[in-house]
Amino acid sequence: MTEQPPTAPSSGTPDTRRPPPDHHHADVSGGWLRPAVFGAMDGLVSNVALIAGVGGGGVSPQAIVLTGAAGLVAGAISMALGEYTSVRTQSEQVAAEVAKERRELERNPEVETAELAQMWADRGLPEDLALEVAKVVHSNPAEALRVHAREELGIDPEEQPSPWTAAISSFVCFSLGALIPLLPYLLGADVLWPALVAGGAGLFLTGALVSRFTRRIWWLSGLRQLLLGGAAAGATYVIGMLIGGGTPI
Repeated sequence: MTEQPPTAPSSGTPDTRRPPPDHHHADVSGGWLRPAVFGAMDGLVSNVALIAGVGGGGVSPQAIVLTGAAGLVAGAISMALGEYTSVRTQSEQVAAEVAKERRELERNPEVETAELAQMWADRGLPEDLALEVAKVVHSNPAEALRVHAREELGIDPEEQPSPWTAAISSFVCFSLGALIPLLPYLLGADVLWPALVAGGAGLFLTGALVSRFTRRIWWLSGLRQLLLGGAAAGATYVIGMLIGGGTPI
């Protein structure tokens, strides 16, 4: 007897044998994207503005290199320390709240079960079913803690960002961003405009790259960053001219 091939699903019936396309989601809780983007943008904007300010004041190229290098090192260290401290503080606060919730689950399991069931019932789940599901969840203490943390605190205790990841991402990306407007001087330039062009190109490129994660139009994202960074550089350039009183480089 000839074996028949599997029957294709009828029209209008979803094919459950294969996962839907583009089902994979990006890691949004790893703690590296935000500090990396923030570090790169901050490094670009701060050093472009810093170089534009001292350049507008008419200082020598050597003084601009010194200023830009100092801004790069100081800014990268400051960003890394700030990211580490903020993420570490957030993680410690989350840990304290989770520990508090754990104690409540141990001391008042019936009250916590009823509370969880009521939250689901308020969202439209039938009360009997909500209570039944809550009891099943509470049969596993670890899962009960995670569900209560998600429902009451809006967090997942097992998916908290790493302070070291945030600090390292911020340090590296700030350094790279701050280096871009400084490169023309390091390569021998003795006028300001190549540094401004390099910084502008870096701002646009970084904004365009960020659109890969946000699914925004790449050139709009790049243009937005270019305009924001250009406004900062323009402001410091004018201030440098007014205060420095020299001929802009």
